[in-house]
Amino acid sequence: MASRVMVRMAPALKGRRGPLTLTQAAVQRLKELQTNSAPEEQNKTLKIGIQGKGCSGNAYTLSWVAEPKKFDEKVTQDGVTVLIDSKALLTLIGTEMDWFEGKLASQFVFNNPNIKGACGCGESFLV
Repeated sequence: MASRVMVRMAPALKGRRGPLTLTQAAVQRLKELQTNSAPEEQNKTLKIGIQGKGCSGNAYTLSWVAEPKKFDEKVTQDGVTVLIDSKALLTLIGTEMDWFEGKLASQFVFNNPNIKGACGCGESFLV
């Protein structure tokens, strides 16, 4: 099942413990995705990365991986584990990952205090 990703500029956040925090909505959605996936896919972990694309230069990537790479950062919260690509780690520090469900779209939203600008559609950003 494909999910859209939305970028939202966030105010500077202080006192964060890890590079990424998950809202309860995001935790619940990730648990649903893992539970409802095919049996051979249930042992995979969501990996967040950043790819150079879009009108603002960067976009988030989400993929399911069987094994983490050597320098991937592991974030575990409320029974859900998410991996962060080592190349994206500095960009994601202090970010909150949320799940938004509306009438027209359902998507993961990243509230990232490191973003300096975003494109009009909200799918790419500038650090």
